[in-house]
Amino acid sequence: MMLQMIPVKQAKQLIGEQVSALTPVEVSCKDAIGLVIAEDIFAPYNIPAYPQSSMDGYALAFASVGSDIEIAGEMAAGSNKQIPLPEGSAVRIFTGAAVPEGADTVLVQEKASVESGRLIINDAQLKKGDNVRPVGSEIRVGELAMGSGEILSAAAIGFLAGMGIDRVKVFPTPRVSIIVTGNELQQPGLPLGYGQVFESNSFTLISALKQLSIEEIELHRAPDDGFILKTLLNDALERSDLVIMTGGVSVGDYDFTLKTFEACGVTPVFHKIRQKPGKPILFGSKAGKPVFGLPGNPASVLTCFFEYVYSAIGKMMNKTLELNSERMTMMTPYQKAGTLTHFLKAVYSGWEVRLMSGQESYKLNSFARANCLIVIPEETSFVNEGDDVEVHILP
Repeated sequence: MMLQMIPVKQAKQLIGEQVSALTPVEVSCKDAIGLVIAEDIFAPYNIPAYPQSSMDGYALAFASVGSDIEIAGEMAAGSNKQIPLPEGSAVRIFTGAAVPEGADTVLVQEKASVESGRLIINDAQLKKGDNVRPVGSEIRVGELAMGSGEILSAAAIGFLAGMGIDRVKVFPTPRVSIIVTGNELQQPGLPLGYGQVFESNSFTLISALKQLSIEEIELHRAPDDGFILKTLLNDALERSDLVIMTGGVSVGDYDFTLKTFEACGVTPVFHKIRQKPGKPILFGSKAGKPVFGLPGNPASVLTCFFEYVYSAIGKMMNKTLELNSERMTMMTPYQKAGTLTHFLKAVYSGWEVRLMSGQESYKLNSFARANCLIVIPEETSFVNEGDDVEVHILP
């Protein structure tokens, strides 16, 4: 199958059209950080459920201020005593404790003293209701607590737990299979033979996925063998929501990825983008499952992951995952030949960005220190020092 090389914008649009959100699942709140809520959540209780002291001090009826007030006991946080406050008296109370019936104000302990069992008020500004949290003052039973589509931050999870909610329906992280191909690949830690290179793409991809809190990752390594690749891809499509293959996406005698797509019933959506690095990238889908064929060169793999796979994962999780884009001042002139979009490894500081040396697609040493990618569009052939350029901030 021959597929026409397409521009960057069109590739991103096609991925967006092909990828959809995963089916929601119910998980424990403690496992939901960063996930997107898949249903509206309503408060099952008033919070607080009882009038609650916000300070250590003395609970009293404001109407008794100015008269003789006797200390009638104490209320600690967690106490389930429900004893009405005797008229003309106060109780020692602690933060979080229930304000007894008959009391409507808490005098903070720093502005109180006790003499012969009597409360002395040293707060001329004291008002009725001071330091008391009314029932439902955070949220009332039946009110919308969090809406479908909101992201669960640490504070949001604490908010739900504070309402007694321990499970929540969310859009999950995808299960991912990585298939790394290449006869020349050797594993780090083993001796490097002549004609071999150390395999790094799996380390890069797994690390990038874990930054997104994706833990269900299966890794397979394979030689350039069509039968083995077909078996691995079929298995990955059964077990995973997303498949990422690296290597073998060009048109050489040992490039089997496109053939493997077709043999496994994966419909190719595009093959080759007008960009550098990563031009041979392949994308397709089967039964709604996205499959990416990334080039084998390490810098190409990481560039394509952040520019394309990253946003696809966001769609699957029903959230926006895209590199933040800024306009910055280019401090290094750059000239390119041809009409490809260039993604250049760079370092920004403030609103200035500097091009790094080592832009070749096989070099990760510059990527290891980069914090952004400069985007030079197809139609631009030269950028002067001082020109504004588009910059994609790396996560």
